[in-house]
Amino acid sequence: MGDRIEKILRTLPAKQRKQLIVLIELIIAGKFQGMDVKKLKGHESAYRVRKGNFRIIFIMPNSDEIRIIALERRTDTTYHGI
Repeated sequence: MGDRIEKILRTLPAKQRKQLIVLIELIIAGKFQGMDVKKLKGHESAYRVRKGNFRIIFIMPNSDEIRIIALERRTDTTYHGI
C-alpha cells in the first residue's frame, strides 16, 4: 500500500481500520462478491468500492493486475485528479 493510504489508516479507529484493510485485501485478491463496486465514468480501468464515508479507488489495467490508488473520505472532490 502507498504511504498516503497507510497514513489515513493509522488515523482511524481500530475497528474501522480493520474493515478497510480487509476490503483492500479482498480487492487486491480480485474477490468483489458483496462489494459496492462501480466503474468510474471517463476512465477506462478505474473503479471504486464504497464503504460508509470511505471510497477505495483502484485501477485494473488488465485482468490479473489490480492497484489501489486512493483511500479517501467522500467529499465533493474525492474523484478529482484520478
